[in-house]
Amino acid sequence: MDIDLTFASRRSPVVCLHGCVASNQPLASSIGLDILKRGGNAADAAVAIAAALAVTEPCSTGPGGDAFCLFFNRDTGEIRGINGSGRSPVAQTLDYLEGRGYTAETPPPPFDALNVTVPGAPACWCDTVQLFGSHKLSLQEVLSGAVELAEVGFPVAEVAAHHWANWVAALRSDGKELGGDLLIDGQAPKCGQVFRNPSLAQTLRELGKHGKPAFYQGRIAQAIVDIVDQNGGVMTLDDLGSHDSEVITPISAEYKGVRLWEPPPNSQGLAALLLLNVLENFPLKAAVHNSSDYIHVLVEAVRLASSDAMSHLGDPDHATIPLETLLDKSYSHQRAQHISMDRAMKEVEPGLTTGSDTVYFCVIDSDGNACSFVNSNYMGFGSGLVPKDCGFSLQNRGACFSLHRNHVNCVAGGKRPYHTITPALLTDPATTSQKPRLLAALGVMGGFMQPQGHAQVLLNMLEFGMNPQQALDAPRVFVQYEHKTKEWLVNLEEGVDQEVAEELRRRGHRVNWPITGHKRSQFGRGQIITVGDWWNPSVSQTDTQSRVLWAGSDPRGDGCAQGY
Repeated sequence: MDIDLTFASRRSPVVCLHGCVASNQPLASSIGLDILKRGGNAADAAVAIAAALAVTEPCSTGPGGDAFCLFFNRDTGEIRGINGSGRSPVAQTLDYLEGRGYTAETPPPPFDALNVTVPGAPACWCDTVQLFGSHKLSLQEVLSGAVELAEVGFPVAEVAAHHWANWVAALRSDGKELGGDLLIDGQAPKCGQVFRNPSLAQTLRELGKHGKPAFYQGRIAQAIVDIVDQNGGVMTLDDLGSHDSEVITPISAEYKGVRLWEPPPNSQGLAALLLLNVLENFPLKAAVHNSSDYIHVLVEAVRLASSDAMSHLGDPDHATIPLETLLDKSYSHQRAQHISMDRAMKEVEPGLTTGSDTVYFCVIDSDGNACSFVNSNYMGFGSGLVPKDCGFSLQNRGACFSLHRNHVNCVAGGKRPYHTITPALLTDPATTSQKPRLLAALGVMGGFMQPQGHAQVLLNMLEFGMNPQQALDAPRVFVQYEHKTKEWLVNLEEGVDQEVAEELRRRGHRVNWPITGHKRSQFGRGQIITVGDWWNPSVSQTDTQSRVLWAGSDPRGDGCAQGY
């Protein structure tokens, strides 16, 4: 039976002292918390959760996808990260695709094998444990919870079951069949049905024992190349064998006394920072939360930030990206001048087609380290191609490439695409002589919703004094560019007043209201853990050094926050 996704109950924020995890799935959250209790740190627990979610939510994530992480080191105050996104096959040039009859107007279909890029997640998991982990637990121990979950089986959760069935139907309508490892008797599992994935258990066991070579060489690599080749793709063993993660320094922007950190390009974290920089020019608190004035400014700022991100964001190994200019406050002030309070802007450059289905999760450990992590197949099961006896599907991240020859994100061999997934951290705006103080690990998954979600939940706390759970519960806005109509669509979730929707239409916006039920998934699923209640307007600055962790988990998903 298709349930209606109503928010009929309330949830308190989780409050705890020692360690805290928040993810899309209670079983995954439990596995992450167990790692913390066994002496692992935030990075170890994040990788344990990533692997567990690959088991419980393969319609969103898995070893066949990509990952990004940011890690806050409490001892040094340093924030570093890992770009775990894979590149296109070397043979996949624009000339090659044009030779196959594809053009900018008619690119390969979304689920085509030509959209499979090298999976970056397994290398990211290994490197996260190696570079940022406690070294008290081996990779094998970190992955052991997920291995057991896949081997023994688990009851499928309600929202996951819905998306599992939807993406299976989407693949079938495209003439493709999902591999048997991810089905029960040819069907998507139902809510409460126990699902086992012994093939994925074996893949994770090999990864834990042998590390990156277990995935990028040998049995698994050959199975990936075989399934891609059988379906008309051009990936080779060399494409897989030459993959590695990239250690990154995050980019950041200050907003009213806090600093938001995001991964640099090719991640779209830049879009979240551009959005906040524009919004800083407006008195949002005075506008009232989710009022017509507030949503109007938010929508217009999203359109400006998105047009800049789409024009400039791609693989920095293949293009020069003017980050300093784009993030300069004078530039955002100039961009903000385009916004009129009575009327929507006429012309704004469009973005790419939308995709979704990702998992975001975060961990803060008892030492005060934090790991913000995101893992994704891109569109549900990605390409839907399941390598033989491996237990996971391959992503279709290559669908984000442009086939316009001079575009910054134009497809090329060995290139990383514009990447929608982006985890975030929040600190105080420390000077160069001070270590930054961690305020939160946060993120909202969901394709091009992600930077919009980051801004909205942050503003909910910072401008409107909501706790982390309230910030995630509040109705959201998703601004979407529609290529067919060449229009921007403003999607408003149930809970936004009808009068607000009508006033936005009067100002010239194309509005879709109310979004209800499982269609709420377009607004993403987020997790937040804060250190102290700095968002509480009744707390003085001298009280904000509290060690109490506050956490929230999105009601649009199956997940929860847990702490000890």
